[in-house]
Amino acid sequence: MLEEIRQQPAALERTLESEAASVEAMRLRLTAKRPRYIVLAARGTSDNAAQFARYLIEITTGIPVSLAAPSIYTLYRSELQLQDALVVAVSQSGESTDINMVLESAARAGAQTVAITNEAESTMAKLAQEVILVRAGRELSVAATKTYTGQLMAFYLLAYALGAKISLDHLRRIPASAHAALGLYDQVREAAVPYRFMEHAVVVGRGINYANVFEFALKMMETCYVIAERFSIADFHHGPIAMLERDFPVFLFAPPGVAGESATGLLEKARSLHAETLVITDESNAAMASVTERKLVLKNIAHDDSLPDDLFTPIPYIVPAQMFAACLAEQKGLDPDAPRTLSKVTKTI
Repeated sequence: MLEEIRQQPAALERTLESEAASVEAMRLRLTAKRPRYIVLAARGTSDNAAQFARYLIEITTGIPVSLAAPSIYTLYRSELQLQDALVVAVSQSGESTDINMVLESAARAGAQTVAITNEAESTMAKLAQEVILVRAGRELSVAATKTYTGQLMAFYLLAYALGAKISLDHLRRIPASAHAALGLYDQVREAAVPYRFMEHAVVVGRGINYANVFEFALKMMETCYVIAERFSIADFHHGPIAMLERDFPVFLFAPPGVAGESATGLLEKARSLHAETLVITDESNAAMASVTERKLVLKNIAHDDSLPDDLFTPIPYIVPAQMFAACLAEQKGLDPDAPRTLSKVTKTI
């Protein structure tokens, strides 16, 4: 798992540069036939990447995005009216049976279809009209890391193809940010030590890092067997905050900008209740970078003044979270590469 986490900067750069030309061509096709709405179909880690895409695409293009419920197709055998839609299927292996059924149904309904996968010869890649390949190389760890960030990069490319006001030059800065995040490893390993007996926790964040909330929690659940609940900061205030008490573990994504402002208020509340908080932030969020709680502070992540301050934070922000899960598994005497009862490819109907 750690080895594949460290492969991410190269995998991100490879995905971006290898797919740039085909995405430019896709941009011309999607400009000529712009979808009225977008449906994303995925499971597990890929579904967390889709959650990121929902925020990214709606923020940068104004096109409404929904997340598919595969059971509508697989259990209830319903066919949706998708004539003006773009349906995007996401799977590391490209062999998720239910997601491929969504893709096939969408094609029958007249939707434009895109596959995002790490496997060029997969069933999914062959079913879709357009393919964005994640060039991560073979992923051996059951816990997905480099394919998750590769999917996020693929979604940045899709947003660009849909006319988002982001450039390929913006995206070329991301691998360097991910590489810088790897430099926090020693701090992460040290930060994991006090949590070796942790059995439950909450992970919170908001906005475009909301997907990372789900992904970080998933990594702790599958590699460390921690019951990790995940919430939007806004939703957390609507009831779950009642769980907080002295020493209760809270993991908080705190980017710069409007989403980070919510994190400040939650941190103050957690502090007043003496909860045990670990903050993931970067130097551009001065208020969070200076807190006395446990923190993992990334270097300032470049952004464009015409775009939200946190738009390019999700990939570098998940890197210390991935490392934390791997290090915590080590502290607990567990093997993160072989979680019990799990396999690399899951096929569900």
